[in-house]
Amino acid sequence: MSIKKNTKYCYTPGQRFEVHGSREYDFGNKRLPSVTTILSRTKDQAFLEKWKARVGEAKAEEIKNHSSKRGTSMHKFLENHISDVGYDDLSSIGHEARPMAQKIIDQGLINISEYYGSEVTLYYPDLYAGSTDLVCLHDNVEAIVDFKQANRPKREEWIEDYYMQIAAYAMAHNVMFPKNSKIEKGVIMVCTPDLYYQEFVVEGSKLQKYYWQFLDRLSQYLDQSVAKTRQNT
Repeated sequence: MSIKKNTKYCYTPGQRFEVHGSREYDFGNKRLPSVTTILSRTKDQAFLEKWKARVGEAKAEEIKNHSSKRGTSMHKFLENHISDVGYDDLSSIGHEARPMAQKIIDQGLINISEYYGSEVTLYYPDLYAGSTDLVCLHDNVEAIVDFKQANRPKREEWIEDYYMQIAAYAMAHNVMFPKNSKIEKGVIMVCTPDLYYQEFVVEGSKLQKYYWQFLDRLSQYLDQSVAKTRQNT
């Protein structure tokens, strides 16, 4: 069953670009870095480097590419379910992703009564932009929702970047619609290939904490950009 669409918010799509491996959005003739780029450029890579050393560069790249394709397919199934558009993916990746999407539909989307936008582009003027999976009414509270696929179940301490991502989108949404948007809740819906579903909710003072953590990462990113510009001049 499709989810009811509410047109409370009018979203403006931003043009997205891939520049030297980084994602940017064009709003008002200004290029803004994506939330995911900001977080990836300022993330502690020690754990990732250890994992690459353990499994080998080639194997790590293979796992990364497969997971990325599976995640893209899973998101496509979910996006089309929400908008009530027929869709299928008959590839081997699609056969993996379809039941994962269905698990999220059965256990996650069941708590959503209506949605305002799917694959919504959001931006904080002059600072950053990004695309969130869903803005909706979750358990009767307005929320930002992001869908994630994972090779294994997540521990909460592993997903702080997910929380910062949600916080960044919530801040942008509230700035874009200052009269009627006061989003203070985020929901992360995660499914593994063996169909283990997890849901992480961040709201209230906990979400406020991640606002500040994201802003700190944004400051680090901007400092890096300034330093790189100086090196190139």
